[in-house]
Amino acid sequence: MSSQINGTTSDAVALDVRRWPDLATPSGPLTSVRGAIADKLLRRAAARLPVRLLYPDGSVVGAADWSLPTMKIRRPVAMARRLGRNGLIGFGESYMAGDWECADLVGFLTPWAASMGELVPPVLQRLRTVTVPLATRVQRNEPPQAQRNVAHHYDLSNDFFALFLDETMTYSSALFDHIPGSVKALTDAQHRKINRLLDHAQIGPGTRVLEIGTGWGQLCLLAAARGAHVRSVTLSSEQLKLARRRVAAAGMADRVQVELRDYRDLRGQYDAVVSVEMIEAVGFDYWTTYFRTIDRLLKPGGRLALQTITMPHDRMLASRDTHTWIQKYVFPGGFLPSVTAISEITSQATQLRTIDTMSLRPHYAETLRLWRQEFNARRDSVLGLGFDDVFCRMWELYLSYSEAGFRSGYLDVHQWIFQRGQQ
Repeated sequence: MSSQINGTTSDAVALDVRRWPDLATPSGPLTSVRGAIADKLLRRAAARLPVRLLYPDGSVVGAADWSLPTMKIRRPVAMARRLGRNGLIGFGESYMAGDWECADLVGFLTPWAASMGELVPPVLQRLRTVTVPLATRVQRNEPPQAQRNVAHHYDLSNDFFALFLDETMTYSSALFDHIPGSVKALTDAQHRKINRLLDHAQIGPGTRVLEIGTGWGQLCLLAAARGAHVRSVTLSSEQLKLARRRVAAAGMADRVQVELRDYRDLRGQYDAVVSVEMIEAVGFDYWTTYFRTIDRLLKPGGRLALQTITMPHDRMLASRDTHTWIQKYVFPGGFLPSVTAISEITSQATQLRTIDTMSLRPHYAETLRLWRQEFNARRDSVLGLGFDDVFCRMWELYLSYSEAGFRSGYLDVHQWIFQRGQQ
């Protein structure tokens, strides 16, 4: 398609700036200066990586190897200005707006993720607090802001998520018996992941289970099928509706209670707590509250089965006060913990002690590859739900960026089992 974007012609994206006002091309003398600096930094960094930049005039930055992942820059001035104004947020926005294309997004992004923290000159890293956008109030997950943040992502549409998730509607890393996997094998891989958590949490007949973060209900169903009594809480009204329907359809309503409730409001005592990739939505300021709440809810000797994405501790510390593209467009209020942060909080502020850990890093890369494959194959169906081309590009970048993070080792994901002390 071809359309007018801020006075220039795009061959790729129909951009409605009324719907996406922050994607209007930045202007002004200061923006031009910062854009020129950003362009030089981009060229400098790309020259050190196994990637290529291809500009409209035919010039190339990078090795003379066409097999390398290549960023084809359509509008270099607009892209540079976005980078100059908002750094990595601008990088994501430039893809959403169609300033650049890449046939192999994951291959292009992986070496960048592997070199995160090394490509920016030290002098600019020291100026991070004045050169990158700072955290906004939206990132603080105070009630009811936490529910608004969850709704921004999870309440998009159950039909939307069903387009690329497997039949279990499980939106977290699977555990494959071998890699590469397949879309057909994804359901078994999700069951394998959940059952490992339930096994290590010692969930069986009569177990009183609390799940923090319902998703669309698959873990509830598998736990109840073991004879457990499950209370599950979510802040997503869309997930709540579908999870309740699935529980009722499975004849498990007498064993599973699904509620729209903040984890901080919970009371009671449970034999086991399970929380799968929910801590990422808790926020840096509330990690201690999250673990202390679980500590309070678990009976002595009870177990916490946690699945969590992590990032390197030094990068976590460097980015905790900044605003990122993911936070702005995909997960407002989201922030990834580090292994060190979780270890320190649980050991110093709770009676939770580690008894088992396992990394699923390659499994998440494969899970994301399959989701991305399905998402791209069903792009027309996404558009049919009322989302536009910019939204599709945003999600394509989000899935690719996440996959690259796991493939590079910048991101990891762990199944982490804790036991609460007897005192």
